[in-house]
Amino acid sequence: MEFKVVGKDKETAARTGLLRLPHGEVETPCFMAVGTQATVKAMTPEELTAAGAQMILANTYHLGLRPGIEIVAAAGGLHRFMGWEGPILTDSGGYQVFSLCDLRKIEPEGVTFRDHLEGSTHFLSPAESVRIQQALGADIIMAFDDCPPYPSDHDSACKSLELTLQWARTCRDSHRDGNQTLFGIVQGSVWRDLRRRSIEELEQIGFSGYGIGGLSVGEPRQLMYETAEYTASLLPENKPRYLMGSGTPEEILVQVGFGIDMFDCTVPTRYARNGTVFTPGGKMVVRNGVYRADFRPLVEGCACYACRRFTRAYIRHLFNTREILGARLATTHNLFFYFDLMKRAREAIAAGSFAEYQRAFLDRWRGSGCESEGSAHTLPEE
Repeated sequence: MEFKVVGKDKETAARTGLLRLPHGEVETPCFMAVGTQATVKAMTPEELTAAGAQMILANTYHLGLRPGIEIVAAAGGLHRFMGWEGPILTDSGGYQVFSLCDLRKIEPEGVTFRDHLEGSTHFLSPAESVRIQQALGADIIMAFDDCPPYPSDHDSACKSLELTLQWARTCRDSHRDGNQTLFGIVQGSVWRDLRRRSIEELEQIGFSGYGIGGLSVGEPRQLMYETAEYTASLLPENKPRYLMGSGTPEEILVQVGFGIDMFDCTVPTRYARNGTVFTPGGKMVVRNGVYRADFRPLVEGCACYACRRFTRAYIRHLFNTREILGARLATTHNLFFYFDLMKRAREAIAAGSFAEYQRAFLDRWRGSGCESEGSAHTLPEE
């Protein structure tokens, strides 16, 4: 992996960068669509590329269960298995330590999960997480971590951080340096002293990039912003910064201003499948009756396939007759909206006008009454 900062905004900490990976280059700040089960729901790889996807995310825990790493390895790796030629980042399974808290037991050596499908037990250690991710063949792999819930008192968050740092050392020792890049994950809940300590120790261990974990887990939005901004300000300037799981349009654009480079979220795809699309003026529930005879595109002037070819009335009809195409078209639009949001942010940073772009977008978005609800970590998994 190579990463370089290309440009900076004159008023905020926002920056553009170029991330060179074995399967292609990624311009940052970027948004990664979530493909938990080796597929971004409702989308083909060609459609993702056409919408503007640069890199996607897949999940170690779920792919380790189904179809199993032996099948993926026999297919020639995750890229060939799913037909995606661009870069892939894999989550380590650490998020499932949080999301499947009723189905797991944490020990110093790792985590025992009760399979949510069949009820059998599976043990996932830091070394095993790295082994699975390397077998999958992702471009960027993540260290195994413990994500504490919100609220967590200082003592509980400290104990969780100790475990994350212990596991980070094991992951680093288990990682075979080569074409795959290993990121460490900053934890510490909302406690600033723990966030600082986490970064200091991860830098000593030695990672090529850093995930900011433990946010969007139920904390107030403003506290999330303050913690993310503080954490980003301490991270090395010359390494990519990845905010894990925070992803309404407002959240992303605010946190681009903190100097964060990479984002992922289930919001655009999950909302789309439930009949909600994103517009510059806020969320539109296209299933609603008000669009029954509305023959305008979802968004006037939008260049996505759904807006170029179809109307609100037609897409509403598809949802109300439970036709699969409705979810596909809404997903196409929402992902295009997110990728275009990132593209416009990069252009504004390059032009030195990101602060103005950010203000204009947020004024219109917030004026619509939209809330920063439904961040990925507070939603069910894809």
